[in-house]
Amino acid sequence: MSTGGDVLDKTPERHLREPWDELRLPEGRAFSYQRAGATFGIWVFIASEVLFFGALFLLYTAMRLEHAADFAVAARETNIVYGTLNTALLLTSGLFAATASQASEQEGCRRLTLGCLTATVLLGLAFMVVKGLEYREDIERHLVPGADFALKAPATQLFFGFYWLSTAIHAIHLSIGIGLVVRLIWKEWRAPGFLFENPQVEVAMLYWGFVDMIWIVLYPMLYLGGRGG
Repeated sequence: MSTGGDVLDKTPERHLREPWDELRLPEGRAFSYQRAGATFGIWVFIASEVLFFGALFLLYTAMRLEHAADFAVAARETNIVYGTLNTALLLTSGLFAATASQASEQEGCRRLTLGCLTATVLLGLAFMVVKGLEYREDIERHLVPGADFALKAPATQLFFGFYWLSTAIHAIHLSIGIGLVVRLIWKEWRAPGFLFENPQVEVAMLYWGFVDMIWIVLYPMLYLGGRGG
């Protein structure tokens, strides 16, 4: 079947990569050695990332227990409007990412898959723009730890040290996610049918979901502390 001169090869075999040489398991279940390996691989990677971020969150918890009052003062200086807007952007992008993953497994859903992947990228880019605006505001308000730091309590610099470190690492992970999704879109435009039943879509969307989950933890830690009651 061709569309606009492009041949739509939707056979799952076209996605085989070394060392995989067959698709179906011996029992005939409708998933491949390759898909099982790819999915297992991304979960192992995510588990290693959880260990990394877990250590970061444990450090924050220890510092907050030691300097609860100063951390509450510092958290009130973060821009909750930007933080909430970015939370909404990422949660919405996660919805589009999940839809894209499901649509890529269905016949006749090429446009839906591409549309959802494009929306995922645009929302991710919007997050980065909002974060850039927030960073600019933080710099203008002298909320970067150092000699000119705006807050007097010493431990407030610890909070903002964590703020800059954790959000920068998250932004790097999100940038990688955006790159992965852009690559899928580009591959599909070059070879229509590339996304159909391709385990690369599921792997990329699982990674995107992980990045979303990290932000969901960072949001209350950085923006909601000290604002209750």
